Amino acid sequence: MQFFSRGGKGSAFGDSNKEGKLRAIGVCNFYPARLADFCETVEVTPAVNQVELHPFFAQENALALMKEYGVVPEAWGPFAEGNQGIFTHPVLTKIGEKYGKSAAQVALRWNVQRGVVVIPKSVHKNRMEQNMDIWDFELSQEDMAEIAKLDLGHSEIVNHDDPGFVKMLHSMKIHQ
Repeated sequence: MQFFSRGGKGSAFGDSNKEGKLRAIGVCNFYPARLADFCETVEVTPAVNQVELHPFFAQENALALMKEYGVVPEAWGPFAEGNQGIFTHPVLTKIGEKYGKSAAQVALRWNVQRGVVVIPKSVHKNRMEQNMDIWDFELSQEDMAEIAKLDLGHSEIVNHDDPGFVKMLHSMKIHQ
């Protein structure tokens, strides 16, 4: 990304940052190799990296690398897009019963305790309220370990390593 490169002429972001017009940048779907390459190349390290993070795709290595670079992880799809029966999953439900919480609240709390920013999607007021009601309990280390066992080690939602998927993303127009 020449726009942000350290060498050569100034970058628009770097100049705007120095002028106080912008304070931070964020990236999304920068998996470990791409994030390391980016952070080693740019003048301003991203403040946040939004990636898929939920109990079925924990991405521990990615979290460790983000921590190394001082990049805050943000979960997109913290409910796994409803996959794996996350809202009724027996492990999450059983843990939730100990705290008087739902499986969804347990999934959110698990990510929060790992240092992940979560912004769950909902259009229902009662679910929004439940999503905010995760600050009055803390999962035990045993609970965290049980949830960690759910990790499939890959996404069931998207494959960012598939050239066809990448081409499809680049073909999408978001601006005229």
